[in-house]
Amino acid sequence: MAMEGIIQTVLVARRALGKDCPLEDTVALCTDLTWNQVFLAIDYLSRTGHVRVTRDFVGSYRVHVVESPVVPALG
Repeated sequence: MAMEGIIQTVLVARRALGKDCPLEDTVALCTDLTWNQVFLAIDYLSRTGHVRVTRDFVGSYRVHVVESPVVPALG
């Protein structure tokens, strides 16, 4: 599967889970993807401002949907 398809699959899973959930729940909903594919998609979405990844008090990663990513001003 191409990276665009992987990202779309992860985005659909994220929408199904709400605005905030453990990374493991996202992986569990993406049954046709490997853990690595989900991680790379989340990494891309984090770098582009669509999600924010944090760690909770027990050390699990949580994925938060960002309502509107910040777009840098051009000049």
